[in-house]
Amino acid sequence: MTSVLFVCLGNICRSPTAQAVFSARAAYAGLDISVDSAGTSGWHTEKPPDSRAQKYGAKRGYLFSNIKARVLQDEDFEKFDYILAMDLKNLEVIRDRMPKDYQGHTGLFLDFAQDLDVKEVPDPYYSGAESFERVLDMIELACGGLISDIKTRSDLPSSPLS
Repeated sequence: MTSVLFVCLGNICRSPTAQAVFSARAAYAGLDISVDSAGTSGWHTEKPPDSRAQKYGAKRGYLFSNIKARVLQDEDFEKFDYILAMDLKNLEVIRDRMPKDYQGHTGLFLDFAQDLDVKEVPDPYYSGAESFERVLDMIELACGGLISDIKTRSDLPSSPLS
């Protein structure tokens, strides 16, 4: 089973939103994928996603009920095929912690989004409704590209992701 981990700073806005959206989109595509999210800091450990992220995500049909903030762990590099950061600072933290023998993919989540002129998902925490809606738009766009990438890789005979 392919596994995907989304990572942001506090794991209460962007990465849990990506987890909720991607879980729904992957299920709809008929893929059996393990999906989780984490933060590079522990400020919000064990807390649910931001109420605004949940509110705007729920309006689009996404569920956040089983998501709790957690910190990126060393074991994540053993468990996840894709570890995707919401921004460059968090990608740097991921790559600094990444074991030399990690065989999965690390990168920016928005690298999978076509037709976007930005590469980082902005943190909506200190902003209003429009920012949360924009984050959802970006994440939805990137989900399609990630699903296509997973399907392509899993179809390869010697794929490390199969």
